Amino acid sequence: TVRKNVAPLRFMLEEATYESLVAAAFKRLVAALDRADPDALDADNTPEMVTITAAKSGEKVVVNTQRAVRQLWVAGNGQGIHFTWDAGKGQWLDDKGKGLELLAWVTECVFLATGERIAP
Repeated sequence: TVRKNVAPLRFMLEEATYESLVAAAFKRLVAALDRADPDALDADNTPEMVTITAAKSGEKVVVNTQRAVRQLWVAGNGQGIHFTWDAGKGQWLDDKGKGLELLAWVTECVFLATGERIAP
C-alpha cells in the first residue's frame, strides 16, 4: 500500500555535529555583534544562547539552542521561529518552510529592535 500525506523523514544530527554547527553560527553572530555600535545594542552570549538587547527600548532578540530536536530558536520581532540545519543547502532554515535563513532573520530582528545593521 502507498501511504499518502505522510511527513518526510528527517534525520537527526549527531550531537557533535549539532554542537559544531551551533558554535559556528554563534561565532559568526557574536563577531557581527562585536562590530556593532555599543550605544545601539548590548549582546551577551553563552554556548547555549545569544541575547541581544536594544539599548534604547530594552527590546530583546534571543537565539538559543533546542538540543532535544537539534534546532536553534529565535525570539524576536514578536515571533518565535525554529531553525533546522539543511545539510543540502548548508544553512539553518526555518522549520515551517517560509524560506527564512537563521542569520538573515536574526539580522532583520536586530535591525527592527535597534536600528543597527549587523553583517554576520
